[in-house]
Amino acid sequence: MAHAALLLLLSCTLAYQASTLMAVSSLDSTSEALTSYIPSNSKSSTTKKTMNTIDSCWRRMSNWASNRRALANCAVGFGQAAMGGKYGAMYVVTSPSDDPVNPKPGTLRYGVIQTKPLWIVFAKNMVIKLKNELIMNSFKTVDGRGVKVEIAYGPCITIQGVSHVIIHGISIHDCKPGKSGLVRSTPTHVGHRLGSDGDAISIFTSSHVWIDHCFLGSCSDGLIDVIHASTAITISNNYFSHHDKVMLFGHNDQFTADKAMRVTVAFNHFGTGLVQRMPRIRFGYAHLANNMYDEWDMYAIGGSANPTVFSEGNYFFAPKNGDAKQVTKREVKSGWKNWKWRSSKDKFVNGAYFVQSGWGSCAPLYSRSQAFSVADGSMAPALTSDAGPLSCYAGKAC
Repeated sequence: MAHAALLLLLSCTLAYQASTLMAVSSLDSTSEALTSYIPSNSKSSTTKKTMNTIDSCWRRMSNWASNRRALANCAVGFGQAAMGGKYGAMYVVTSPSDDPVNPKPGTLRYGVIQTKPLWIVFAKNMVIKLKNELIMNSFKTVDGRGVKVEIAYGPCITIQGVSHVIIHGISIHDCKPGKSGLVRSTPTHVGHRLGSDGDAISIFTSSHVWIDHCFLGSCSDGLIDVIHASTAITISNNYFSHHDKVMLFGHNDQFTADKAMRVTVAFNHFGTGLVQRMPRIRFGYAHLANNMYDEWDMYAIGGSANPTVFSEGNYFFAPKNGDAKQVTKREVKSGWKNWKWRSSKDKFVNGAYFVQSGWGSCAPLYSRSQAFSVADGSMAPALTSDAGPLSCYAGKAC
């Protein structure tokens, strides 16, 4: 009986284990300011550094530039099966210009709206100022490796009603609300949009999405929203900074379809200037693993509507404010003590603490292909040290 009770007690607190063209216009001065809050990843050696399981899958390959699609084999967690344009042709973005209604070949919008799978790359550094929200189609990879690509100073990315999207290695910042008007979503369909909110990436009624090694910051609304029953999402290796409401998972407290939501948040660096929602969850399930939290002004992990949260192997460095040391915040006055919010192997620094609740198992129940080992929270600074876009050069390990 004692052994059985001990196993029950530890069932959830034990970790679930498994073996830019540079801007040449008035954007110049604004783009230069971006370097003050995008981390530098120009490390000279990848052979001796500690890499997380995603990075170790591909970054040591010197032929990454001629074998880009191998990246699609490296996701873990709930978004592991996201294929993007793995089985499609290569499409090269040659121009940062944009036309929301009649996009021209060679522009980013022309590529992402196509119905066939495409692996989208960039011919040179560029800053893309979109004229309205960029509506992505299914089976697309946006791959910024080898160049510096920014989507900024206008509306940004909408992933709505589609599946199998990978966004890797770009900076998305200073996003503005979109305008009401016509926007093309496929080669044969132009629809009237009411205007986007100013999110960096909005994932709406979509599945099998992987956001990896991006920088996101300083937008009008959120940085990443996962809403309206979107699921099978992995958000990994990203660097977030200078923003209030970072990530929202779940539409509102009445939208019960979000119970189907499954999101993995792993190996991300939540940097300076962040306030709250890292993430904020409604309904659904979120596995937060080996993330680095530098600071928060209000809280790091919040929620309402009885979501399940498994915080595993994260590093939480609390702010100086003595009233903001708590990692967690339930956006309700009562009734939360049965919610499954658990912490395992987390590292708490400077007085940070996590208020747990609920009972029973909260393991993510990954499939064999989704599962990955989660290190102790003390390792999170090393595992997230290259979060954000990488400096990659053809013929060399990235």
